Amino acid sequence: MKHTIVLKQNHEFRRLYQKGKSAVSPYFAVYCRKTKYPVSRLGITTGVKLGNAVKRNRARRRIRELYRTNEQHLRCGYDIVVVARTRLIYGRYWELERSFLNLMKKLGLFISEEEHT
Repeated sequence: MKHTIVLKQNHEFRRLYQKGKSAVSPYFAVYCRKTKYPVSRLGITTGVKLGNAVKRNRARRRIRELYRTNEQHLRCGYDIVVVARTRLIYGRYWELERSFLNLMKKLGLFISEEEHT
């Protein structure tokens, strides 16, 4: 995660929930908001509903990996919070990736090939 810092403060999460744009899929809910900084900040939330600590940590690792592998296609300068939903645990990786990229496109964070070059 070259251009990304971890989002940790509770008030930053709450600000995104209240004032950010959001998009949902069966696997995630994503909130984002433009910032004045040149780097993006990523926060990941996994609730107790997902299961025990092993399942929650696995969900976090999967989300982090989805973000890391697609980071070069995402715009910089955004705060992003990804909330894991219960289906994430049972979803196949390719389904998760397709869903994640669709949400990023919906929120306007995905850079198309024409813009990238």
